[in-house]
Amino acid sequence: MSDSVVIIPTYNEKENIEKMIRTVMSFEKDFHILIVEDNSPDGTAAIVKGLQTEFPGRLHIEERQGKLGLGTAYIHGFHWSLDHGYDYIFEMDADFSHNPKDLIRLYNACAIDGADMAVGSRYCKGGKVKNWPWNRVLLSYFASIYVRTILFMGTKDTTAGFKCYTRPVLEKVKFDNVNFRGYAFQICMKYAATKKHNFKLQEVPITFVDRLFGESKMSTAIFKEAIWGVWKMRGMDL
Repeated sequence: MSDSVVIIPTYNEKENIEKMIRTVMSFEKDFHILIVEDNSPDGTAAIVKGLQTEFPGRLHIEERQGKLGLGTAYIHGFHWSLDHGYDYIFEMDADFSHNPKDLIRLYNACAIDGADMAVGSRYCKGGKVKNWPWNRVLLSYFASIYVRTILFMGTKDTTAGFKCYTRPVLEKVKFDNVNFRGYAFQICMKYAATKKHNFKLQEVPITFVDRLFGESKMSTAIFKEAIWGVWKMRGMDL
């Protein structure tokens, strides 16, 4: 039984998902994977199920009935992971914008360095962004400054979605009350952990690479949710 599970939400990720699964499964460190699949019409679920016989007990899939949003996918995954006894619960995208090799570094930040939560950070010292247009880099960078100003957070990459939670964090944070779907969900979970419950967060520098295959899930609605959502977070029961 591994102590670690990587939650990967999917919607139309057939170009990426098999390569991602094989990469994570190839590491010396034993990671399990939970795919939270939102009824992709491109056959993503069938690819995952076809690989389960190759990785018995290590590759899991939870299928949902529609595209219900990133935040609800992670909440589903949190419940599943806690119920199955994992001590380190990861979030990661399927599209290789997060380098799976950095899972080891996030794990070590918690398991060895003693952090309660580790974040793959683009904006701490050593962090980078690759293949993004300059206007998107600036938008993301200043969005993090905006969030830090409103919520008094010390975390430099507030919208980062590459994370490792230790079990006590998810047992304490009331994540069922986090009803955001996109970037605001990522912000709120960091805020709840560090500002509401005083957990120790460590930022691990990573190079974030824009996806090569498949379509981005970013939208104007997700961006607006984050801009206005930060004002709601301070009053939420987290």
